[in-house]
Amino acid sequence: MKMTFIGAAHEVTGSCHLLQAAGKNILIDCGMEQGPDLYENPGLPIPEKDIDYVFLTHAHIDHSGLLPLLAKKGFKGGIFTTYATADLCNIMLRDSAHIQEFEAEWRNRKGRRAGQPVFEPIYIMQDALDAIELLVPCQYAERIKICEGVEIRFTDVGHLLGSASIEVWVTEDGISKKIVFSGDVGNTNQPIIKDPSYTESADYVVIESTYGNRVHSTEKIDYLKDFTKVLKETFDRKGNVVIPSFAVGRTQEMLYFIREIKEKNLLKEYPDFEVYLDSPLAIEATKVFSKNMRECFDEDALALVNQGINPLVFPGLKTSTTSEDSKMINLIEKPKVIISASGMCDAGRIRHHLKHNLWRPECTILFVGYQANGTLGRRLLEGEKNVKLFGEPIEVHARIESLHGVSGHADMNGLLDWMSGFKTPLEHVFVVHGEDQVTEEFAKTIEEKFSCPAWAPYPNGEVDLAKNEILSEGVRIPVKGKKPAQKKADAAFERLLAAGRRLLDVIYRNEGIANKDKAKFENQINNLADKWDSWD
Repeated sequence: MKMTFIGAAHEVTGSCHLLQAAGKNILIDCGMEQGPDLYENPGLPIPEKDIDYVFLTHAHIDHSGLLPLLAKKGFKGGIFTTYATADLCNIMLRDSAHIQEFEAEWRNRKGRRAGQPVFEPIYIMQDALDAIELLVPCQYAERIKICEGVEIRFTDVGHLLGSASIEVWVTEDGISKKIVFSGDVGNTNQPIIKDPSYTESADYVVIESTYGNRVHSTEKIDYLKDFTKVLKETFDRKGNVVIPSFAVGRTQEMLYFIREIKEKNLLKEYPDFEVYLDSPLAIEATKVFSKNMRECFDEDALALVNQGINPLVFPGLKTSTTSEDSKMINLIEKPKVIISASGMCDAGRIRHHLKHNLWRPECTILFVGYQANGTLGRRLLEGEKNVKLFGEPIEVHARIESLHGVSGHADMNGLLDWMSGFKTPLEHVFVVHGEDQVTEEFAKTIEEKFSCPAWAPYPNGEVDLAKNEILSEGVRIPVKGKKPAQKKADAAFERLLAAGRRLLDVIYRNEGIANKDKAKFENQINNLADKWDSWD
């Protein structure tokens, strides 16, 4: 009876845990890493074809995104999850496969010209379809016997439509243990979906720690007021509000808020402002939300549904499915809202909208979700002034804003509240799915508050569940990257290039000055070039 922590160990993304019990090999989540790796990850210690089942907490790609690769490599078992998660995976895994194929095609098109070897996508559309065929939808709160010695139950944890913590009962050689996997625990009082539900008993708990050392603001956040303020100030400047948004979850929340802003006429000066939802995935996901209203919506959202109101639809909402539709958005001069994916700005159509809007001081880039270390979104929030998009350097002049308080993740207090739901003594708590130091800090917090041992494993860390014994701390080898000195040198060179581009802009803007001034300007530039030209 053993558990191995494959992914999201001392890292935020790539959630994947291997449970070996009752003669079965079971994965809890099979997620894709997003953003830079921190530690070497040895991967699964057994062949993929030897996995018997997958228990999936929710549909976000960092929890589900490698299911097609699992199927590609021979996995044939059932993927057990909630009905809403199965519906979302049906579109999200296909979308992920499309991205893999598109990136491979693009890289090979460039690579052929450079004589490079063919780049293979990690999986293709057929692999995603094969994984989707293996989905086994389950009801919340129903205890399900998977096989002899293994039973599970899904409990709503309010992070995303269909998200769940998973209770797993295992029996092997006369020893029975109960392991609870938190999945991603949701924030309270989110729009649309329910608050997290608690679980009362466990022997072991595997808990996420995304916000394990942070606390959301204690003051009551007026989302509508803050959001309306950003919209008004940007529209007053004749600019666009560009929202990099996760296609599933955060996008639907934004639509929910905008519908209310329009219904209550909170933006009187611009009552007919248009909103462009530029993400085929987000459009399909919104349909899934509508399909699962009765089971997953909270009381406020259901009250609207019972009045015949779709809380995610409003006048002025326009959807963009084709790439041509997407390109046309940036030709429309009227100030508008553009909601596009991905939420961390590292892929997808949002990068095109950033290219067209980041350099414009009248525009606002509004972040509404967590930005992982190393992602473009995080760099923009931290004040980076020069970025590259599609090989083109872009100076950041747009306002960078964050809608504070809008988070799908519980903060440290929310995670501790969820932990406090357990009424039985815990043998051990395992802390995963958090930034490097955060996992360690949160493990110490749990030990202090609940007087039970807590441990943050590294990739492929192992624990014997029958004996409550840590077998291996895992692989603690950092991924090799550029040395700090090289990173500083690269950043300095980027600033130098930016200065050069600024000089060229100044030259163009002075095209109409007097010839004697042009000669003076030319002489100054040549003197500067002579001073620094070290070419032999």
